Amino acid sequence: EEGMEFGFSKEEEEFRQEVRSFCSKEVTPELIEDFEREAGYTPRIWEFLGKVGAKGWLAPQWPKEYGGLESNYMKKFIIEQEATRAVGVRMAVRNVSNGMAGPIILRYGTDEQKKRFLPPIARGEVEYCLGYTEPQAGSDLASLELRAAEPKTKGEVSAEDKGDYFVMNGQKMFNTAAHYAQFHWLGARTDWENPKKHQGISLFVVDLKSPGITIRQMKTMSDLITNEVFYDDVKVPKANMIGEKNRGFYYIMEAV
Repeated sequence: EEGMEFGFSKEEEEFRQEVRSFCSKEVTPELIEDFEREAGYTPRIWEFLGKVGAKGWLAPQWPKEYGGLESNYMKKFIIEQEATRAVGVRMAVRNVSNGMAGPIILRYGTDEQKKRFLPPIARGEVEYCLGYTEPQAGSDLASLELRAAEPKTKGEVSAEDKGDYFVMNGQKMFNTAAHYAQFHWLGARTDWENPKKHQGISLFVVDLKSPGITIRQMKTMSDLITNEVFYDDVKVPKANMIGEKNRGFYYIMEAV
C-alpha cells in the first residue's frame, strides 16, 4: 500500500522558486535588521510590504477585487514560509491586518466595509494592532470592560453626528504595534446586562488618530516595546462595527 505524498506539485514548486527569488532580491541585511528591532515599521519595511502587496501576496486567497489572487491556501503557506525563511523567525508577511482582521472583515463585513478596509491591507499600506487585553481582565476576553455606548439623549448627540456612532471609554494594555499601526482591531463591551459576558462584546475597526485616544509606550521585561491605549469619549462610527452587535467574541475566537 502506497503512502501519502506531501510534496509540492510542479506548479507549487515553480511558485515557491518565484517567491524565493523575490526574497533573495528584496530582503537585504538592512531590512532584516529593521524587522528584528521590533520598534515599528520603518520606511524600508513599508516599501517591502508594498512590493509584496503589489504581487497580491499579502492576501493571496482573497478575491481579486480586494487585492488578492483568489488562490488556494498552499500559495499562502508558501509565501509565508519563504518570507519567514528569508527574514528570520518573524512572520514577515503575516500580521494582524491580513492574518486576523482581514479574514473576519471578508467573512462578516458589509460590502462597503470590504471595499473600504481590505484593499489597503492587501496593498501593504496599513497595519492593525490588537485591542483585546485590559488591566482588569487580562487575556480573559469575556471579561473586558472598555465600553462602547450609543448616545441616548439629544444632549449626547450633535446634529452633525445624528447618533451614528459609539462613544468609547476605557483602557487597553499590551497592544503591540499601537505606536505605529493605523487601526485598532478593538473588542469593546456593548451590552452590560447579559449575564453571559461573552455575548456582550462587539468588534470594531478604530482609527488610532481619533480624538480622545492616547497611546503610551511601555517596555516589557524582555525589552520589547508594547503600549497602553486609553479611550476618553472617543467617537467611533457605527459603520466601523464589524459583523453583528454583541457577536464580537465569536469573531475573535474564530480568528485566533
